[in-house]
Amino acid sequence: MHGLSMQSVSAIEALPAEAWNALVGDAYPFLRHEFLHALEASGAVCGRSGWEPCHLALWWGDALVGVMPCYHKYHSFGEYVFDWAWADAWERAGGHYYPKALTAIPFTPAPGPRLALAAGIDPVEARELLASAWEDRELSSWHLLFAEDEEVDAWRAARPSLLERHSVQFQWRDAGYGDFDGFLAVLTSKRRKEIRRERRIVADQGIRLRRLVGRDIDREALMHFYRCYQITYLERGRQGYLNLEFFERLLATMSDALVLVQACLGERPVAAALCLQGRDTLFGRYWGSEVEADCLHFEACYYQGIEHCLAHGLTCFDPGTQGEHKLVRGFAPRRLRSLHHIADPHLHDAVARFCDKEQRYVAAYHERVIQALPFKRA
Repeated sequence: MHGLSMQSVSAIEALPAEAWNALVGDAYPFLRHEFLHALEASGAVCGRSGWEPCHLALWWGDALVGVMPCYHKYHSFGEYVFDWAWADAWERAGGHYYPKALTAIPFTPAPGPRLALAAGIDPVEARELLASAWEDRELSSWHLLFAEDEEVDAWRAARPSLLERHSVQFQWRDAGYGDFDGFLAVLTSKRRKEIRRERRIVADQGIRLRRLVGRDIDREALMHFYRCYQITYLERGRQGYLNLEFFERLLATMSDALVLVQACLGERPVAAALCLQGRDTLFGRYWGSEVEADCLHFEACYYQGIEHCLAHGLTCFDPGTQGEHKLVRGFAPRRLRSLHHIADPHLHDAVARFCDKEQRYVAAYHERVIQALPFKRA
């Protein structure tokens, strides 16, 4: 007699790629089997790097009917919802914050689905099973990061004790603009002129931009992008989280999701921004430049992305985390929520107080920055 059962696996390759992708679909590229496998096969995500995979799979007999990425973490790097203060406080109190459990996409602060279930599977029963995985006495906590609102609400209903934390990102959405001039037309005169001035500055420096999509990205273009990507991190005195093999695997297995923006002086590329695209969203992810050029980052990482969305029918552009400078370029604030299970009741209560105070600040900040959007007032 069949029933729902759960399995924890230490490598994504232990789960069949076709069955995994049939559940998660292609709307959100970071949950695809190819992306998660590239992280692990390249060594960017493994026990040695502090990301120990423990993906959760739900089975009905021999059929894979539910998947959720999960990791045991031994630090808090690469998450972008920062809990260093919680860890420090608990360690100073004599506790052990690590290892913790984490459901997120490594190094990828891009909102999207985290749990995928087959049709007919009871989501309440599924979450009950999954929750048992992070009620392990060796784990201090479980964290759900950058999930969509519907998923956050479902988890809160299943586990009311989960603590909710808020943050803000900036995203661009198409409101029927048609083209870039149509987008500019809805902005205030000041901002419209400023954006045109920034684009003109890039052109006046002799830099031209081109977008390569999918199979148009060859190994030479990828190698140049990777040099630029590492330059961004080396300027901060460290190596990038992701290695060349990771990007090579993406190009080999999911080139259909890649969009590469190249900035060129003559025919020589000097800067690059690599994006991933889903069904209706473009995700700006990685950037670097070999030259210092005024306004180039805005052109390559923001304006080219908006143009790509308008040209290809994508309705949303998520350019990455942080940065109020996105606001005046038409990227509106979006409230995001993360969830946190804290096992120890004393730490739970302290974190709850922190999150309550932080939420009030985030709510006020969100309302304030909405007023600074550069769109014409009705």
